[in-house]
Amino acid sequence: MDLQKLWKSVLAELELSVTKMVYQTHFAQAQLVRLQENVATIGVANPLMRTLIETRYYSLVKSILDHHTKSDISLVFVVVPKKEILETRDIGPLFANQPQSNTNADTIARQLHIRPESTFENFAVSTSNQMAYAATTAVAKAPGTAYNPLFLYGGVGVGKTHLMHAIANVLLGKKSSMRIVYCMGEDFTNEIIDAIQTKSARQFRQKYRNAELFLVDDIQFIAGKQAIQEEFFHTFNAVHREGGQIILTSDRPPSEIARLEDRLRSRFEGGLTVDVAPPDFELRAAIVNIKSNAMGLVIPNDASQMIAANLTDTRAIEGFLKRLTTEIATKKTPISPELVSSLLGAKAQNNGVIGKSTKHISPQVLLEAVGLHFGIKTTQLKGPKRNRPIARPRQLIMYLCKTELGLTLEDIGGLLGGRDHTTIMYGIETITHELSTNVRLREDIEGIKQKLWA
Repeated sequence: MDLQKLWKSVLAELELSVTKMVYQTHFAQAQLVRLQENVATIGVANPLMRTLIETRYYSLVKSILDHHTKSDISLVFVVVPKKEILETRDIGPLFANQPQSNTNADTIARQLHIRPESTFENFAVSTSNQMAYAATTAVAKAPGTAYNPLFLYGGVGVGKTHLMHAIANVLLGKKSSMRIVYCMGEDFTNEIIDAIQTKSARQFRQKYRNAELFLVDDIQFIAGKQAIQEEFFHTFNAVHREGGQIILTSDRPPSEIARLEDRLRSRFEGGLTVDVAPPDFELRAAIVNIKSNAMGLVIPNDASQMIAANLTDTRAIEGFLKRLTTEIATKKTPISPELVSSLLGAKAQNNGVIGKSTKHISPQVLLEAVGLHFGIKTTQLKGPKRNRPIARPRQLIMYLCKTELGLTLEDIGGLLGGRDHTTIMYGIETITHELSTNVRLREDIEGIKQKLWA
């Protein structure tokens, strides 16, 4: 039997059976390694993909293979080195290899303050950002016509800037002389002030109003500044009138930006507005794999899932991986779940929570929030009982007090009725480990966090 022909038929049917995003991220990179004695061995690029396909799509893949082979097929999934997979298949956006570096394009990108490493190929796609990914790739293919302006909004570390820079990198690859202007909302403000002071407004307007691609990060910073908004309004109109593509990012949609002029709000909402949601667990796990591969780190699957479960901000993930790199270089030790757990447990406040408010949360408020979530009195949580319905919420309090409030082990022990610091440490480590495999536990913690920081 021709395995390549068989697998092409299976992939074609899979592509019709699942969404485009699922096909690209789960199946487009897989291959049929062998088929012997009714056992199909399917190769995937990494342990995460193996786990996802085995748990979610085993029955679907089996039924399609059964149909094409007229047999009762058993499936075995194995991790095949990425190089071997790339020899036979063009993979999707989730784990694609980095494109060959174009030194000239990279140099131009950096001069324009565009990150050349931010590409569509290394952007992890999931349900939380699928629409943003689709919209930005469409803009990259047809700038000035697809969605203009394109307005991306969401919390810190969800990938808004990455997608914006990816568009710029695609267009620079097509036309290195393209007039691209990228700035922060705050930079735009400062440049106008400088232009006024130095009597160089003409040069300022020439720079911005002649842009073919106009990118502004954190546009909310111009709100409330009358002269700045006036200049931005005319800049926006000039670029848009000449067919230039405009892409804006913000931490909130135009309708919620306070003190933004109505005429600007109307312009911003005149194209496509896309919410880039915080990454879910599966997407964060993919991000851990992508960033660790880029850094040359070999992280065991259970350790990478532990990172994804405990850090909900992609920037926090990147920062943690850098710290992990330093740790293994300093101590000459391999990466293990135990090492990851110890480093995660050492983190204090602001544990990568996207969109966390700056308001102060007291330990007592956190204690009451957990009690309310589980329907348990605070006196019971502080009491001596150790049965699971009380012990598990108590461990959650220990974990949240450490990661969200940065309390010491002694302070947490005092909050919970004078418990020993070793008990607190055990509770934190238990939750840290279980978060990587326990979906219900992750949902409980996210629900409590949302109530705390709302």
